[in-house]
Amino acid sequence: MPIKQTLEGKIRYRIKRGRDSVYIPPDFFDLSDRDQVGRVLRQLIKEGLLVKIGQGIYARAKQSSLTGKPVPEKDLRSLALEALKKLGIKTAPSSYEKAYNAGRSTQVPTGRVVGVKDRVSRRIGFNGRYIKYEHVTG
Repeated sequence: MPIKQTLEGKIRYRIKRGRDSVYIPPDFFDLSDRDQVGRVLRQLIKEGLLVKIGQGIYARAKQSSLTGKPVPEKDLRSLALEALKKLGIKTAPSSYEKAYNAGRSTQVPTGRVVGVKDRVSRRIGFNGRYIKYEHVTG
């Protein structure tokens, strides 16, 4: 099957064949400018290939077996860690994870708290569930 030589075809191919689950617009700036890339990403959200998990952060989607609506392929914590890495923000285990791994707590971490070493102002989430940030040193 030949690849469409349109911008939408190139972006769609890159998303379907890529290893990443999270995409930000600069991932596609080698193909075109910001406006055209944004237009194509909005179209792919309508089609259900992507879901928006934050401002300028998109995740590859699959169809939910329960609702039939598009949902992210991976869990929210994995997506957040991948997005923060792409944005250049260093992450580390949160205090909850450290306590659980050291045996000081039997409370299993939910995964919604991500330890960050830098300042973060982006909300990352989907369907009313958002990641919380905990500033960690070291």
